[in-house]
Amino acid sequence: MDGPLRLWASSCTAFSKTIQAIVELQAHAHMATILESIESPAQIRKLSPAQLEQLAAEIRERLITVLSSTGGHLGPNLGVVELTIAMHYVFRTPDDKFLFDVSHQAYVHKLLTGRQGQFHTIRTPGGLNGFMLRTESPHDCYGAGHAGTALSAALGMAVARDKTGGKEHVVALAGDAAFTCGITYEALNNIAHHTKRLIVILNDNEWSIDKNVGAIASYLNKIVTNPQFDYLHERAGKIVEKVAGETALRMARKAEEVAKGMLLPSVIFEELGLKYYGPIDGHDIAALIRTLAFLKKQDRPVLLHVLTQKGKGFEPALEKQKKFHGLGPYDPETGETKSLGRRTYSEVFADTMVKLANADSRVVAITAAMPNGTGLDRFQPVHPDRYFDVGIAEEHAVVFAAGMAARGLRPFCAIYSTFLQRALDPVVHDVCLQNLPVVFCIDRGGLSADDGPTHHGLFDISYLRAIPNLVHMVPKDEDELADMLYTALQWDGPIAVRFPRGLGPGTPVKDVPRAVAIGSAELLRHSERDRVAIFALGALVPMAEEIARKLECEGVAAAVINARFAKPIDVRMLEFFAGTAEVILTLEDHVLRGGFGSAVLEELSNLGLTIPVVRIGWPDSFIEHGKVEPLREKYGITPEAALEKLRPHLAVRTPATVQP
Repeated sequence: MDGPLRLWASSCTAFSKTIQAIVELQAHAHMATILESIESPAQIRKLSPAQLEQLAAEIRERLITVLSSTGGHLGPNLGVVELTIAMHYVFRTPDDKFLFDVSHQAYVHKLLTGRQGQFHTIRTPGGLNGFMLRTESPHDCYGAGHAGTALSAALGMAVARDKTGGKEHVVALAGDAAFTCGITYEALNNIAHHTKRLIVILNDNEWSIDKNVGAIASYLNKIVTNPQFDYLHERAGKIVEKVAGETALRMARKAEEVAKGMLLPSVIFEELGLKYYGPIDGHDIAALIRTLAFLKKQDRPVLLHVLTQKGKGFEPALEKQKKFHGLGPYDPETGETKSLGRRTYSEVFADTMVKLANADSRVVAITAAMPNGTGLDRFQPVHPDRYFDVGIAEEHAVVFAAGMAARGLRPFCAIYSTFLQRALDPVVHDVCLQNLPVVFCIDRGGLSADDGPTHHGLFDISYLRAIPNLVHMVPKDEDELADMLYTALQWDGPIAVRFPRGLGPGTPVKDVPRAVAIGSAELLRHSERDRVAIFALGALVPMAEEIARKLECEGVAAAVINARFAKPIDVRMLEFFAGTAEVILTLEDHVLRGGFGSAVLEELSNLGLTIPVVRIGWPDSFIEHGKVEPLREKYGITPEAALEKLRPHLAVRTPATVQP
């Protein structure tokens, strides 16, 4: 071959290789963008088995990448990728109904139901919510951020379907942690009695936020680890796969009956009327699809036990499952998070608890499945015999604490504000009515900003303030939190300490805490010329100081009072300023209705005193998710909004603005 011909052939070969490379890249690009093509669950059912596996890989990559910027519930969602794909492959939402318990594991569901293009906005202002939300999508049939609701709500939907002649399927996906919640068992007790068709999927990963505790966790572990039970379930699965119709069902039930006899005298779920299937691998898409398609045809309530791995596909999430249950931004390669630089309120609480327990043998700590969130995982290693995690069972936690207090112990019951709502009756009936010395350590008092309305702690002052015998304290900083916990230990009756999420102002904590006089406010700023008295509670004390400085620039003197107590409030301090100031301003990180400002108005009425009161707090509505400062700006919880409301009461005597 001569030179020109050889050159031409070489060029053709190079061109051919280039074209082949382009084709391969295009094919790879197509494979890598299956998720981006999913606009509705119907498209999932057109994918091949290999494409479903590719979709699962893409979803994991998207979860890890997006949540590294926004934060969120990474571990739980990595664990349900294949399971959620299989559910959408077999069932057809929004006609069929999916309920998630808890719905922080519904991120994958969101990605598969037309929201993948918005997924980068999750938990950001104006973006997707971190939980299922009925107003966000027709595929979200039920919104919930608290555990234990799915089975009851699913039963309600199934009964409504039965009553109206509907044909849709109702599927409740509940984590095993939800089975430590009493509501779940109340629902289980009723399912078989009220409907003939309901599918419950038990997502068993052995974790809620921390490692699951209690008898139900041990029971599920016995099922999973019994070799005979595992063998027979494998055989039953093969029967379902190979044989169709009633013959398969009879043979599978026979295998189950034998397995029950080998494991325990009875299986709790079947005694409650749900036909039990499993356990099966929750990461095997093909097996999940076959099993769900089989269960879809059953004419009785069924429970499928699925084994998943929380954090699957991301090594840091597997190694640190507590951390990656829900967290802020992190490095998507290493999983490392930025240090906050100082202790959070929760950590100050836990460290103070260690000190109190060191000095007083009566001190015990109780959490309802939130050792990490409340900081008590710092207490547990030091005092393991005085640390009690009762699982997701807030009502039980409070009655349990009451029993301890009745026998001379001093229980500190650490529960988020939003979760303590679930235990209101025991707080009233078991603790306060009997005037027992239980300390309610109310974490997340105020906004839990990124989590949104299911987790905001904006109601605890209102729902606790009306209860006789209960004292309610709110610290302005970390040091005062330590003082209030020490005060609570000295108090011989029910008492609550409310503190916010995250970092405080950075106030150093004394080595030895001091008791605070019950019902005493702290006067932080005062002059004989005060025209405004600012009564601020907790996290809004710094805002009160800022308002006072701005008023000073306008020639108006203002007193600043750290109220410290939502109940009882400092009546003497209030009476003094009602007689000397022209207007009272109250500030609280809480709803206005029934809150601290309402308490001030009530006391002024009791005293027969008339003075204008301007109240700053959250309105009578559920506040969306977002960042704290923008939400405060939107709802008027700012110095500027307070000044605007104050000025009409000061207009007559306000002199010209004075420059600072």
